[in-house]
Amino acid sequence: MIGVMSTREAMEKSREAEKDLILINDKAQPPVAKIISLSKYKYQEQQKAAESRKKAKAQDTKEVRFTPFMGEGDYQSRLNKVVDFLKGGDKVRLSLQFKGRLITKKEFGYEMFKKVIVATEELATVEIQPKLLGNKLMAQLQPSAKKKV
Repeated sequence: MIGVMSTREAMEKSREAEKDLILINDKAQPPVAKIISLSKYKYQEQQKAAESRKKAKAQDTKEVRFTPFMGEGDYQSRLNKVVDFLKGGDKVRLSLQFKGRLITKKEFGYEMFKKVIVATEELATVEIQPKLLGNKLMAQLQPSAKKKV
């Protein structure tokens, strides 16, 4: 029963079939309606919603902590963690806690984050620029959109 018809004709056909006339898209020209039982239509909509929820990947936010004066080995292991999380499709929050008098050397924290951001620039974009919140420096990276070949 595909075709363009008036509202009155559609209503008559739905009564003849003992089904409901359901408006699918009112913004289309002419509006799109379907002759189907309302319960069946609601069930189909539920199934579509469930399928889209199943396909959607929940994106977690992982946190990796740094210190302003950390050794190269520690830095590399944490950088590898950041890279693994980004490749897994998770957002990564970088945090750096200044303890005691280290707060007077904030520039070292910013340099550490800059180093991480440069090292991950192919995999991630900076979602939240590094900013100081009290004695904690924070930044957030999100995975770049994958390029399709």
